[in-house]
Amino acid sequence: MAAITQAFVLGAGLGTRLRPLTDDLPKPLVPIFQKRLITFALDHLIDLGIGRFYINTHHLPERFGEIFPEATYRGNRIRFFHEPELLETAGGIANVAPSLGNGPLLVYNGDILTDLPLASLVDSHFCGGNLVTLALRSNAEPKHVAFDPGNGRIVDIGNQLGTDAAQEFLFTGIYLVDPRFVDLLDRGVKRSVIPHFIELIRRRERIGGVVIDKGHWWDVRDRAAYIALHQNLPSLKFPSYPVDDVNWTAPIHQTAVVDPTATVIGWSAVGRDCRVGPDAALENTIVWPGSQIASSSRLFGCIVRTHKSVSGIYRDTDI
Repeated sequence: MAAITQAFVLGAGLGTRLRPLTDDLPKPLVPIFQKRLITFALDHLIDLGIGRFYINTHHLPERFGEIFPEATYRGNRIRFFHEPELLETAGGIANVAPSLGNGPLLVYNGDILTDLPLASLVDSHFCGGNLVTLALRSNAEPKHVAFDPGNGRIVDIGNQLGTDAAQEFLFTGIYLVDPRFVDLLDRGVKRSVIPHFIELIRRRERIGGVVIDKGHWWDVRDRAAYIALHQNLPSLKFPSYPVDDVNWTAPIHQTAVVDPTATVIGWSAVGRDCRVGPDAALENTIVWPGSQIASSSRLFGCIVRTHKSVSGIYRDTDI
């Protein structure tokens, strides 16, 4: 497998489908048990051998500085690029282009969580001499990509070329781009990469794909998907690194103070520096770092955001 040394992780989205949870925290920074969503992506990329990271920001950029105060992760440097106005994917790549090193760039959506084996993506990209290579799945929804496994080429996306080719694949949000593709992008222009892909397919440029159905893949798109991760991940032995030497799947962070008379059951998670008072009950409830649950409170199927104080009885509520 050829070496990929740099990655652009998309962190600037507004996370509108996850509101109100993203009202005071960017979506890539929401905790999954004791670990931030974006760090799963960084772990995945480090395991691929990548050591240089670029992350774009827009909504609440100061929160990234709080989570990564030294702009590093596991000893690897992160460069943040703030977008006062959202530039979307193509605009975001163009914005970081002057800072990129030589060689392909791996682009990774910051609000997915996956352990896809990406070696085949890298090999396919180099062997095919592609401008772009997309990681696809045939066993997930929604399916918008028409792909020809025979020649390894993307045929159409969303039938925008009017081919009426069968759209049997999901685009995972992970892809490799050659420097030649980056050179095609205009800086300061808000635009998605999809129209660029469509135009290049029309011109018969090499826009490739590789189907990766092994491993797990989730789009943390909304509340239901977020909750499903807490229900499913602990049983999967999902590969990732501990946080501050703490098992990230621990239901209760070691710095949290939970009164002995309180109950925490189901797929509940209690984050760093939280306090749960006497006789409180948490059932299938996620409590983000720094929050306080008053004595005798009852929370069922709730999500409590960072540094909130909660008292009373709530069911299926974001607080």
